[in-house]
Amino acid sequence: MECQTWLRRDRIGRRTLIATTVSAAFSGVSGAAHSDAATIQVGYLRWLEPRPTISLLDKSPSNNGLAGARLAMNDNNTTGRFMNQQFELSDAPVRDGDDPAAILTTLADRGIVLLLSDVPADRLLLLAEAGRARQVTLFNIAAADDALRQEDCRDNVIHVAPSRGMLADALAQYLVWKKWSRWVLIYGSHREDALLADAYRRAARRFGARIVKEREFTDAGGARQTDSGVVQTQQQMPVFTQGLPDYDVLVAADESEVFADYLPYRTWDARPVAGSAGLRPVTWDAASESWGGTQLQDRFIRMAHRRMTELDMQAWTACRMIGEGASRSNSADPVRIMQEVKGADFGVAAYKGQKLTLRDWDWQLRQPILLSDGRAVVSVSPQPGFLHQVTALDTLGIDRPETRCRLR
Repeated sequence: MECQTWLRRDRIGRRTLIATTVSAAFSGVSGAAHSDAATIQVGYLRWLEPRPTISLLDKSPSNNGLAGARLAMNDNNTTGRFMNQQFELSDAPVRDGDDPAAILTTLADRGIVLLLSDVPADRLLLLAEAGRARQVTLFNIAAADDALRQEDCRDNVIHVAPSRGMLADALAQYLVWKKWSRWVLIYGSHREDALLADAYRRAARRFGARIVKEREFTDAGGARQTDSGVVQTQQQMPVFTQGLPDYDVLVAADESEVFADYLPYRTWDARPVAGSAGLRPVTWDAASESWGGTQLQDRFIRMAHRRMTELDMQAWTACRMIGEGASRSNSADPVRIMQEVKGADFGVAAYKGQKLTLRDWDWQLRQPILLSDGRAVVSVSPQPGFLHQVTALDTLGIDRPETRCRLR
């Protein structure tokens, strides 16, 4: 980068000559490094059934997650040149009617046994069972179900995505720190919404908040965007939130994205909204610039020509974990790589201010959670004052004494 900057300041004739020489030199090094480099293959089981969103701004890009994985593989190959290692990524799309186990088998037959997955929880369990005999390791980068870290945990699944419990605890800590301890909980009528509501109930009990009222928003179907939608929403949301007891904050559990984004500025009482709208707990935000985040964001934008999403960041982190494991073990053997990743001293840097490590009781990646209002990072949890005998990161989600996981 320093060489490129200096060349731009030089005269045009010299710049052309020197740039060509430098490019040729790097080309030669790259070719020599890769001619006999050990290859580490990574697959990506990519779910192609995007969920409808309320806002057009939240529409999922076609390469969501995949772009983050590609950036990480570029980063891995930068280090790999010095370690005589080469990383390759295989994209394996999965649709609703596909047999994910058959797709996994096809990848395993090609020797690809380190797999990223953003499929739903039920498919992830099928993949875990199908991959057990083939020594496949799955990096879960999307499914937030707490059951996957509890009674349904599997030894061959690494959870890079945070659980619902971690996200709910992160938000709850901040609300309690703000002394906004009286909550109204509004949850949707879908299964995922109920699970998220359970996580917020648990977080309230854990950190001393009180849910003074609960209401369910029933999804009646119909179009999400209509010409009269703004008028109808402006009339309906105040009535829906009328008659509530005195409260500090409205917490929305709407993982299905049916109603939560309609709540801010439309509630009957002038109260902040948090959870699935307003102040959200997220693993990444396009506005994150601390701890070198700007540098990562800029590199991603140059490569993908868009902003980095949460799924991109989780895919990036999973691939970097594999890259770090390969570098530390100095091996391309997936078994040795995973022995390193699961080791007690393993950690990975992910632009969040501290090293991310794995919980050895459920293979959940410990990580700070950002709290975003959609424009800026408002705070980062764990919050000050929430202490733990091992690490404050274990105040988020299921701690060791609470776990029901029996890895198998």
